[in-house]
Amino acid sequence: MTGSMFRTALGEERFARLHPMLQRRFGVSLEAGYACVGRGTMARIRRGPWWTVPFLLIGRLRHILVADTGVDVPFTIENYPYRDPFGRETVTFVREYRVRRKPARFDATMVLDARRGTIVDYLGTHQHLAVDLHLDVDEQGGLVLRSTAQRFYEGRVGFRFPLIFSGTAELHEHWDEQRGAFHIELEVRNRVMGFLFGYEGWFTCEFPPAADAPSRLKPVRHERRL
Repeated sequence: MTGSMFRTALGEERFARLHPMLQRRFGVSLEAGYACVGRGTMARIRRGPWWTVPFLLIGRLRHILVADTGVDVPFTIENYPYRDPFGRETVTFVREYRVRRKPARFDATMVLDARRGTIVDYLGTHQHLAVDLHLDVDEQGGLVLRSTAQRFYEGRVGFRFPLIFSGTAELHEHWDEQRGAFHIELEVRNRVMGFLFGYEGWFTCEFPPAADAPSRLKPVRHERRL
């Protein structure tokens, strides 16, 4: 198994505890030479009370959050490795949901901050929000991902984004042996408003050869600052 940013961030011991299918899925890298394209169904997509809707709609403008809800929603997730304009290896995490005729997208691109050994998740089409990710492995050999510190960047402006105005995410992903599919569950919460957004579903993956990401998956603007 060749190296990947997830392997580096988790470390050899914890990465080896992932289920082999999770090791393959999160082994996407330029060195490995393949991508991961998942297709499946969200059993449910839900959001918080009515007062959270404006918050979600603002996030939707730049593909940072999804305001739609639904059950049995078709979706795709595309993870492609590429080298960004600053020479950093980057992996796309672009989700598309077809709740309505016009699909909703949740865009993210991830890079490794080698100095801290941390994955930084740039959210949205313009990488305005940079989020540190804490990774762990559960007893099922699944990946647990929690968002921590967040920073906002626009032009020369850059500041630590107050979590009171944002949401923190917790994602669990594991391999379901009975279904022969990946199971994913996500919740985004705000410490004042509570639950904002979440989903749960299953998907299967293909692993096509890839040495770059399609332009449609790359952000409009790349941010140098981590």
